[in-house]
Amino acid sequence: MHYKAVFHVDQNDEQVFNLALNNVINLLNAIPGQEHELIVLLNGPAVSLVTREAAVSFLERIQGLSAQGVRFQVCENALKRFEVSRDSLIAESQVIPAGIVALIDLQNEGFAYIKP
Repeated sequence: MHYKAVFHVDQNDEQVFNLALNNVINLLNAIPGQEHELIVLLNGPAVSLVTREAAVSFLERIQGLSAQGVRFQVCENALKRFEVSRDSLIAESQVIPAGIVALIDLQNEGFAYIKP
């Protein structure tokens, strides 16, 4: 089976982000060897969570998930709105134009929507 899911994080809340990361880890542990496309999509105030400064306590898990093919997408509109510089983001961040459009597109492509 091919697993496709987007984990939507839109709050600048470390507990919510921690839960999202744990959800992804638990999913990967439950589907060893299975094909997957997993995305953690951050928009709204959550974009602040993946700055180098804020992500220190999450970085090891983010890097481990990224090494397993999990993508971390960050909304460019939110970066502008919350005045977060692209240069301040961790290397694993993939900036996308609009998080809300990506969420719609991903669901139309068959991705499960998960809101921790």
